[in-house]
Amino acid sequence: MATITSKKYAVVTGGNKGIGLEICRQLASKGVFVVLTARNEKRGTEAVDKLKNSGLSDNVMFHQLDILDLESCSALAEFIKSQIGKLDILVNNAGIGGIITEDADACSRALVEVGSSVGTKNNWNDVVIQTYDLSASTLETNYYGAKRTIEALLPLLQSSDSPRIVNVSSQMGKLKSIPNGSVKGLLNDVENLTEERIDELLDEFLKDFKEGSIEAKGWPRYFGAYIVSKAAMNAYTRILAKKYPSFRINCVCPGYVKTDMTYNTGMLTVEEGAETPAGAALLPDDGPTGLFLVRNGVSSY
Repeated sequence: MATITSKKYAVVTGGNKGIGLEICRQLASKGVFVVLTARNEKRGTEAVDKLKNSGLSDNVMFHQLDILDLESCSALAEFIKSQIGKLDILVNNAGIGGIITEDADACSRALVEVGSSVGTKNNWNDVVIQTYDLSASTLETNYYGAKRTIEALLPLLQSSDSPRIVNVSSQMGKLKSIPNGSVKGLLNDVENLTEERIDELLDEFLKDFKEGSIEAKGWPRYFGAYIVSKAAMNAYTRILAKKYPSFRINCVCPGYVKTDMTYNTGMLTVEEGAETPAGAALLPDDGPTGLFLVRNGVSSY
């Protein structure tokens, strides 16, 4: 592939379905060359074929990526370096919900309730099953996986004239969802917060989970790992934006979208959900950075 320096190049993680696939579609339809990534090669290739069959064959390709594997992230970086030479946009979309449920309707009600307030009126223990292993996997995927990808691709983004990083987050990851005032204060203190302190907080969460003291220590009672992983991502986004002022680095909430993660009970279509992340990927050079973007504009952390 010949390098075309005037063209924008993007990587989208978790691009084989749902919001990720639609982000790829919207970026490619605007002339951005998109490297659609997915852990499963067959699903990723099929997703690219869908986009190519819709008339986007010149602007999309697949490359396998497992964000849990450092070697996989490095391989993607090496491929882009050798075949393209730079990267303009990184959209960290890959993520998991961190819960097990057999009642999608009840789970959707729990999602809405937990996402709208700090306290909940109902006991969702019979609907939302959370295990230690799944909680650890959620932090590893949603936070450390995105961070690992950013670190691998950062040198390529620095070669761009207008680098963009979009971290797909959630309103559930807002600090109001965490009862512990000390944790909220630490994650909101962007002037003094460090990546090491975020690591320590995540270790504390898992330790408290293992000891059965989640509620006693003021962590979220339901969807805890998901909420904490997204809160950590939001804080990390602010650290990055401060560290790289020439970048436009933001986290975005797509909204409550009908996807596998919401058991197809969301209120927005994937087309609507992808609009905010795709828009953040195409911000002008004087656009905002270090913010939490939602469909209606800017939200507080």
